[in-house]
Order: sequence, then structure tokens, then C-alpha cells
Amino acid sequence: MKLPRGKAEVSLDDRLEALAEAADLAEDRLGQEAVDHARAVVARAGVRRGLSVGHTAVALAGATGSGKSSLFNALSGTDLATVGVTRPTTAKAQAALWGPDGSGPLLDWLDVPRRHTVEGDASGLILLDLPDHDSIELSHRREVDRLVAVVDLLVWVLDPQKYADAAVHERYLRPLARHRDVMVVVLNQVDRLPERSVKRCLDDLRGLLAADGLEGVPVLGVSARTGEGVPELRALLDRQVSRRRAWSSRLAADVAAAAATLWVDTRLPDTRLPDTRLPDTLPPDAPPPNALPSPAPGQVAVPEVAVSRALTRALAQAAGVPVVVEAVAKSHRHRSIAATGWPVTRWLRRLRPDPLRRLHLAKGARSSLPAATAVEVSAVDTALRDVGAAASATVPEPWATAVRHAARSRSRELTDALDRTVASATSGGVSSAPRWWRVAGTAQWLTVAAMAAGAIWLLVRFALDYLMLPGLPTPTVGRAPWPTVLLLGGALAGLLIALVCRVFAWAGGRRRARRAAKALRTGIEQVAADLIIAPTRDELSRYARFADRITRAAS
Repeated sequence: MKLPRGKAEVSLDDRLEALAEAADLAEDRLGQEAVDHARAVVARAGVRRGLSVGHTAVALAGATGSGKSSLFNALSGTDLATVGVTRPTTAKAQAALWGPDGSGPLLDWLDVPRRHTVEGDASGLILLDLPDHDSIELSHRREVDRLVAVVDLLVWVLDPQKYADAAVHERYLRPLARHRDVMVVVLNQVDRLPERSVKRCLDDLRGLLAADGLEGVPVLGVSARTGEGVPELRALLDRQVSRRRAWSSRLAADVAAAAATLWVDTRLPDTRLPDTRLPDTLPPDAPPPNALPSPAPGQVAVPEVAVSRALTRALAQAAGVPVVVEAVAKSHRHRSIAATGWPVTRWLRRLRPDPLRRLHLAKGARSSLPAATAVEVSAVDTALRDVGAAASATVPEPWATAVRHAARSRSRELTDALDRTVASATSGGVSSAPRWWRVAGTAQWLTVAAMAAGAIWLLVRFALDYLMLPGLPTPTVGRAPWPTVLLLGGALAGLLIALVCRVFAWAGGRRRARRAAKALRTGIEQVAADLIIAPTRDELSRYARFADRITRAAS
């Protein structure tokens, strides 16, 4: 699948910027070799744009015996290149220059010391004769690989006997499929073929090139010995030189190839593609760089990642939320009874510890909740894995691994964050007291006052009787004297109020527990969103941005 091309042509500067950003985004995600290659392409493009854009470096590349040097001489009208038949004769690239003014820095960058000025009207043409790409000398092959990676225009010189050789197709032509706009293929030595066989060989060669992804590349039949086809080749080169665009087309192709290399390095788990080595190294086993896995970049949307119920439940269990919620209810009942119970016995309640204060949750301090059990820790790990798996389901490897890692990247902070959340979510509700406590407490003290008044009244009567003094008048309620009514009625009223307050305390504890549970759930969801979901979304956004940058670089 090819990288999609945008509807509007993207400038070379924008494509280079996009490739550089894609390489930065791919750091520590994709293979370092592909990332370094992309950055090298950006750096090389920056250097080439600063050199002479009025000159076009054209390289003649071919195998031993293909007649490459003879064609170089025929095009330049000189005998500069030494011609051999069965063994490599060109050890170092040499250049023929038409209009050499200003070409020095470019040739220095190409590292071509052997330069020859040629008279002619093809001003701006720099024709390079390269060593044989299949030379037995390793240094020759390295020289070919180096220059093939940087020249503006490539002319591949093939011969009738070896034009289908796998070495040139697999090592050079196929990996350079994106460079079809800066490539010409020449079938040399056609004078050795019967006239009826020339067209058949050219058609066969075009078919092989189409299989390499080079459909539409100009294919010419020439004979450096007889001069057949040489004028047509020369005219084609003149047109390319006069346009002054081969250098930018070459850089654009390099950017697209580097983007393809980065994208090929991003594989779907079910995709089986052979390893792709870098275009600069021109491997013999590299697949066409426009064969890319699906989905295509530019079609990537950041999937929605939300805090799941399973994750919230696992974190709540690990944070001790059930214990805290129960403690909130018990604490409310405990404090309610202490505030509204019968004053005669309520002091006994104060001897019992507050359930929340025992957990150090009453004022939002660091809690003393028990550590999560192995089962609870395992449940959190499972929930984190599930989040990572769900988020990475539509993302190709190795980005999917990065997404799964992002989901767990801040898991060590969960314990402290959950502890703070539990403390803050419960402290606010604990410190506030309902208004009815004060009303009930006042009523209870009134019952105590009534009891005290009745008891004092009775004691005074008993004392007067004991001293045989005249007694006080004692009103009655029915047949019951008021002192007795005050004493017993106050006690019964106090107990009744205490019982009613216990019912309200139980209901209030339930409400406080539900409120605390809701606050805790909200706080835990926020912790999960900050420490788990946010890093996961960031990684997904990074991949989406990477895919977008790859699309722009390949446009």
C-alpha cells in the first residue's frame, strides 16, 4: 500500500520539516537506524540546497562490461574514460563538466576530484562515470553506493546479457522505486542484437522495471560504439539540465523514501514484511519502499480512552475505599451519638476512638490505611493491562508497545496519589456537623435540667420532712407530683430523644457514606485520568502526529 499523496503539492521545505519532526517523534519508538537515516536525509538536503542549483550531477552507473565508460566517452565526445571489456577499469568516479563555473563546491561535496571541462552547449551538466556496481573491489562498490545516494539524476546502463540480473534490480532499482522521476535506464550495446530482438528486449526490460515499481521510467536503447540512440539520450539529459529541477526532485524522492522507511518500520502485529534496510545502503533483499502496511498514515484518529469501571473498581479496592466508606458511616454515627446522646451516659461514647481518626483521615492527613493485598495489586495490574490493550488495539507495532507502556508509566505514583485523594475526599465531610445535632443536644440538656430540677425539688421536700419543718406546696399533674414528673419525665424524654437521634444518625451515616463514596469515585477517576489515561492519550496523539508528518513528508 502506497503512502497517500495530498491533493495539494507540498513544498520541499515543508516536507523536510515534516520528516525531521517524524524522526523526532519516532525516537525510542522505531529502529534507530531508520530514525538516523531520516535525519541524515534532512541534513543532506540542507547541504545540497546550499550548493549550486544551476548544475545537475548526472551519474552513469552500471555493471562490469555494460559499456558505461564507452557511453561516457560518447556523451562527452572525449576519450576520458578508460574502456575495459571483462574487468573493472574505473576505480574512482570522474566528472565531465559543461559550464564548470560555480560547480567546485558541489563537486567537493560529492568528493569527485577528477574533473574535466568539456566544450559544448549543455551548460550546467556534470556527467559522472562511476565504478562498476558489481566490481570485485569492495572500495568500488562503496563508491557507487555513496554517489548513487546523493547525485541529482541516475542513468543506469544495462547490457543485453545482464539487464535482468537480480543484483542490479534487487540491490539498486527496486529500493529506488520512489526515484523514478530522477532516473533513466539505458539498454546499451543494442548493436549486438538482431534488429527484431531490440524491441523485445526493451519491452521485457520495461516489464521488469514495472515490477520494481519503476513504471514510466524512460528506457532508451543505445549503442555507444555506433552512436545509435546517443543523441536521444543527450537530448533527454539536456532537457533535465535546462529545467534545473532534478536536484529538488531527487531530494523530494529521498524524503519520500525516508518516510517510507520509517513507516515500514511501523508494522501491524499481523503484518509480515521482510526487514527493510536503508536506501543509502541499497540492500539486495529490500522490498519496494512503497509497499507499506495498513492502515495508511493520514487516516489515523486518536481513539477515545476513558476510565473504565474495572479500572476504577480495582483502584478503589487497592485504595481501601470500602473500608473508608464504612468508616465514614461509623464515624458519623459515633459523633452523632456523642453530640445528641443522653448526657448522663454520652461520656462513655467519648471513650471510644473515632473510626476515621483511627485511620488518620479526619483532617486530610496521610492515612494509615492498610496496604493493598496481593489480590488487589494483581487486580490493578490487570486493569492497567486492559487499558493498554484496548488503547493500542488500533495502533501498529511498535507504537502499540509504547502505548501499553505509557498506560503503566506512572503506576508507581498511584499509591501516594490515591492516599491523598482518599484523605481529601473524606476530610471535608467529617469536619462539618449537622444543625440538628445542636437542636438535639440543647433538648437533651433541657431534659437534664428538668431532671435536676425535679431531683432538687424532691431532695428539698425530703429534707424539710426530715427536719420536721413545714413542707412546701407541691403541685401535681393528675395524681403525680411535679418533682416526680420532672425527674422521671426528663429521664424518659432524654432516652426517647437519644433513640430518635440514633435513627437519624444511622440515616445520616448512610448519606455521608454515599457522598464519600461518590467523592472518592470522582477522585479516583481523576487520578486514573491524570496518571493512566493522560499518558496513554499522549502516546496515541504522538503516533497520530507521526502518521500525519509521514503523510506530509511523502506527499
